[in-house]
Formats: sequence, structure tokens, C-alpha cells
Amino acid sequence: MPQPHVHRNIPDSRGTNAYRQDPELERLLRVYTDADVLDAVLPQFDRLGALVGSELEALALEADRHPPVLRPRGRDGADVQAIDKHPAYRRLEEIAFGELGLAAMSHRAGVFNRDAPLPPIIKYGLTYLFVQAEFGLCCPLSMTDALTRTLRKFGSEDLVRRYIDGLTDQDLDSLYQGAMFMTEQDAGSDVGAITTTARQEDGIWRLYGDKWFCSNADADLAMVLARPEGGADGTRGLTLFLLPRRLDDGSLNRYRIVRLKDKLGTRSMASGEIVLEGAEAYVVGEPGNGFKQMTDMINMSRLSNGVRSAGLMRHGVNEGLFIARNRLAFGRRLIEMPLMRRQLVKMMVSAEQGRSMVFHTADRLARADAGDRDAARLLRILTPLIKFRTTRDARKVAGDSMEIRGGCGYIEEWSDARVLRDAHLGSIWEGTSNIVALDVFRSIRREHTLAALHSHLSRLLAVAELPPHSHDLFSIQIEHAVAAAEHVASDRAAEADVRTVATGLYNAASAVFLAWEASRMEEDWRRLALAHLVVQYKLLPRDPWTAGELDDELLELLLAEQCLKADQADRFRPREAG
Repeated sequence: MPQPHVHRNIPDSRGTNAYRQDPELERLLRVYTDADVLDAVLPQFDRLGALVGSELEALALEADRHPPVLRPRGRDGADVQAIDKHPAYRRLEEIAFGELGLAAMSHRAGVFNRDAPLPPIIKYGLTYLFVQAEFGLCCPLSMTDALTRTLRKFGSEDLVRRYIDGLTDQDLDSLYQGAMFMTEQDAGSDVGAITTTARQEDGIWRLYGDKWFCSNADADLAMVLARPEGGADGTRGLTLFLLPRRLDDGSLNRYRIVRLKDKLGTRSMASGEIVLEGAEAYVVGEPGNGFKQMTDMINMSRLSNGVRSAGLMRHGVNEGLFIARNRLAFGRRLIEMPLMRRQLVKMMVSAEQGRSMVFHTADRLARADAGDRDAARLLRILTPLIKFRTTRDARKVAGDSMEIRGGCGYIEEWSDARVLRDAHLGSIWEGTSNIVALDVFRSIRREHTLAALHSHLSRLLAVAELPPHSHDLFSIQIEHAVAAAEHVASDRAAEADVRTVATGLYNAASAVFLAWEASRMEEDWRRLALAHLVVQYKLLPRDPWTAGELDDELLELLLAEQCLKADQADRFRPREAG
């Protein structure tokens, strides 16, 4: 494996192990995972960490430089509707779908020779590492995983039996990849305006319409929303359909990939426009209830999106720390400079918030799937909070990481520019920031999720055994956030405040999660220090004319990513808060 090096004062992290660069990851996984399961799969984390820092990054750069190409016809004029993908992307698929089984491990036994499906935290933990090298392929991974879940949850026994083996195969020659075809030109986030029509012809449902943004455009199976003829207007008239790319006789189904999108980011992955011309499809779940069923898939994709954004932030922190520790300027290493330390710490706070939010939510997902109704309500509010805030934070952290590298970061030979381009997709995919912030409050009004979140955060604080002043600090922030959210949810005139208050909810919840995680780690209170910084940097009012900053000794402790004692973590507590 190549070794990292510093050539003419240009640090290059190629050859580092992303898993070993991140000592907190294993400690955090132990908070959320059964020890026997985690110990069995940790070698896979270490192996993937090495790949992220070497082969995967090289493949991702190559795939980004050679986007997929649509080949509508073969040389003999036959209608092939093929998408040619670069060998680098194909190799990424082999590793993710095949060697790691990321799309299969939640749905069947056998991945890593385990005798049962692996819990969500393992899948998301590995995805968190994988995305630090490649973001684009994580969309097909996520959609295949989410489609499988939705099909098993709502599909008929016949449909599940027919497709489940292909969807969970680790052999790329027999694997069925998944997709979600929902967006239309006149119905972006306004799903109720969908015009795709479903007609029953000779006992077969056929779809007609134009889907405007279809990622993983040549997927073997796609979930599609369409309105049966005579169906009601709005979302209540939509039905969910499973659309196969090929029919039982091997022929192409009746839809065409019109063109591929020329995108700012995720250039390695094929997104296209599709025209449905009487394509055969199968009803999934209850007719007319399709939007609710598709929402389950969207929410899983949103959670995965948050995991990817958290991973991108960790990539930025890793790169920033590596450069700062190895680059000299003005006779000192960058890490020794006060402004650089503060910049790195603020990047780290956002990155750790994102990680705690997605890992804690993954734990709630496992509980919800086991029948825990309180966990299901928590999942309903945490997922849009993550999609709203983690994806936006990733854009800033990726930009700051590029800035730390300097001019080289702006050059496409390095990954910084690609990561920044990819990071911008997170806040658009599966709902823009406005849409998901509104969805937070839709869940509060319709499903009473705020009460569930309030109760859960209070319970975590009660069992965390924190120092009294830290407990009171977080408790006060929870009450402020919940009161503000209750006001916005009850007053339609306050709709313009949904983003501000959703941000406050996210910050307050993530601070509590960080503090609770610290209490679960043996003799390591580092995450309590981070929780204190969330409050100081993101929740308390700041006077721009006073420094109010931590001293360099404290920042050095945090950036070393070593375990902290309780008294050291307490030194990060905002003093003006009491």
C-alpha cells in the first residue's frame, strides 16, 4: 500500500488508513453495537479504511473524470438503451455491492459470513467510511437498499419472492440494482402534481409519462409513483409501482432513457431523463396509498444521505488535520497556528454532530423495525432534521477543507474539488432544505413527534450521569428548542422561522446525543467537550466584540483526538452559561 508523504511541502494523505485516522469511530461504534457483532466485523472496517486512502480514492477520481455515456442503439441499429460506465466505476461497484455487500447486509444473512442480517449501524458505519472516497455510487447503493426494504414491507409475497434474491445478490452479474423515479418537470418537490399515468391494458398495468431526474437510470428495478386513470388529485390519488428494466423474456421494457444529466457533482453515477411509453409495472402495496409507501423509501434515502454528508465532513476533518500537521508556513506547522486550530475545531464540531445524529438515528431505526413505536416517532423527526442540517453543514466543512489545502485544493488532481461538488447535492436530493425543514414541522403537527423527541432527550440526560452544571446547560437548551418548535408548529404565520428553529432542534439534540455517548464511553469524556462546544458555538448568543474563545492548550487537546478526562471536558463548558 502506498505511504503518505510530504513532497516539497505539499502534504499528500494518499496511503493513509481512514479508519485508523479516526480513533473515535471504534469507540462510538461500541456505544451502539453488540460487542460480539462489532468484533467480528471490525477487520472489514480496517480493510475498508485502507482502501479509502488508496485504491478507492484513485478509482473515484478516475470515475469522476470519465462520466457514464448513454448508448441508445447498438452498431446494428438495435435499441439497446445501454449506459457505458468506466472500468473504475465498475470496480467501485464490485467493492461496494460485491465484496462489502452494503446493499444486502440489512436484508439477509451471509454477508461477512454472518448467520443473520447485520444491524443498521454496521451498514451505515461502513457507508460512512466508503463515502470518504466515493459519493456517487452511494446513491445506487442507498436506493437498492431502500427499494428492497420498501418492497419487503409493502409488496406482495409474489413480488418479493420474484426479486429479493437479485436485489440482495453480491455477484454483479446477477445483482438487481434499484432506483426511484419520481421527479417530473412540473412536479419537483410538489409530488401531488405528478402527471405520470397508469392504465390497465389487458390485465397489465402500463405507465405513461416523463420522469425528469432519474438517478441510477439503468437500474434493474425502480419504484415509480403514477396516477391510475380516474385517480384523485394530489398525493391521495398516487399508486406505487415496481418497474422492471427487462421483462421475463429478456426484452427491454417500454421506456427510453432520453439523455443523461451533465451534473455539477456525483458525475460518476448516471442520472437521466426517462420517457415511459406503456412500460409494464406492478402495483406495490395498497392502490391510492402510494405516496405514503414511497415516503418510507424516501426517508431511508434521506437517512443514508445524512450518513454520506457526515462521512464527507469526516473526510474534510481528516484532510484538514493531515495537512495542518504536515505543512510548514512561516517557520511553523499549520496546526500550531491559533486561527488554524480554531478553524479545525469548528469543522470537527459540525462533523461530530453529524456523526452522532446519524448513528443515534440508525440505532432508533433498528428499534423501530423491531416494533418500538416511540422509536418510530423519533425516526420520523430525526430523519428530516438530519437531511436538513447535516447536508448543509457538509458544504461548509468541505469548503473549509479545500481552503486548508490552499491552491492545490482547487485543482482536480486532488479530491477536494470533487468532494465539494458532491457535498452540494446532499441538500437538494430527496427534498431541498426548505422542503425538509417544513417536513420536520409536518411531523410535529400530524404525528406528535416533538413530544417523543423531548421525552427521549430528557431521558438520555437523566441516565447520562453528567456533572450537574452540564446537565442543566443541556436541559435549558432542550426546553428553549422545544418551546420554539411548539410555537412555530402551532402558528402558521411563523412558517418563515422553520429553518431557524429546525436548526436549533438539531443542535440541541446533537449536543445531548454527544453528551450521552460520552457517558457510555469508559473513561473518555471527549464527546462531552464537543457537546459543550455545540452549545457555545451554535446555541448561545455571541458577542462579536469579545473573544470568548478557548485557549490553545484546550484546542490542542481536542484536535489530538485522544481520550479526555471529565475535568478536561468541563473546561470546554461555556462559562457565561453558569
